[in-house]
Amino acid sequence: MQIYPLGRKKQKTLYFSKSELNALLSAYSFRVANGDWRDYALDHMPNKAVFSIFKHAHEQPLFTIEKHRIKGADQPVFILKDRKKILYRTRKLPDLTSYLYRL
Repeated sequence: MQIYPLGRKKQKTLYFSKSELNALLSAYSFRVANGDWRDYALDHMPNKAVFSIFKHAHEQPLFTIEKHRIKGADQPVFILKDRKKILYRTRKLPDLTSYLYRL
């Protein structure tokens, strides 16, 4: 059981929507068919959802796609990272998935 101080609301966990997940898995499956990638993982945290892409399951992810909730903004921000380096940042997921096809 978690106890929260008075006046603080528990932050909602952020998830990928069904359409977002379909777009990510479509780009992922294209690269799997080419033999580039082999595994993925999903993580969900307050204010962030993460789709990690692996070459081998026992290694660190090659790329991570993060969906961030920005306070006061209507749309989330999608960030593509190569380990710690930010490769691409956008508010439109189709732009990011088209970038994944070109990697």
